[in-house]
Amino acid sequence: MIEYQFNVSNFQLDRENISEWLENVILKEKSTLGEIGYIFCDDKFLLGINQRFLQHDTYTDIITFPSSQEEGIVSGEIYISVDRVKENVTFSNNNFEREMDRVIVHGVLHLLGYKDKTPEEAQLMRQKEDYYLSMLS
Repeated sequence: MIEYQFNVSNFQLDRENISEWLENVILKEKSTLGEIGYIFCDDKFLLGINQRFLQHDTYTDIITFPSSQEEGIVSGEIYISVDRVKENVTFSNNNFEREMDRVIVHGVLHLLGYKDKTPEEAQLMRQKEDYYLSMLS
């Protein structure tokens, strides 16, 4: 089950379409959907999460907290700053909707175990994002 919470008033999402897409992503990765919660918020809210839980004093577009206790079950909380995604658009070739989709699937990829700390990990993450974004369009 995928749930969505909106802590910002200036953003909405086609929940049904996104949920179906993410379920397909998880299935293609040979995993099972558990419980995922998306929390869409502003920069200030996500900065507080970043400082409190990760001891990082920087803005970020996404923070993912896996919570699955079982191998192959994808569960967790994904916090996304709508402000940062809007800012990302100025540095990418994407429009806002496409950039939001990229960040949304990025969170699921983290829950699936993909990382992006090294250049090699980041490259694989980007390839996975691009592949799954192609499934959405």
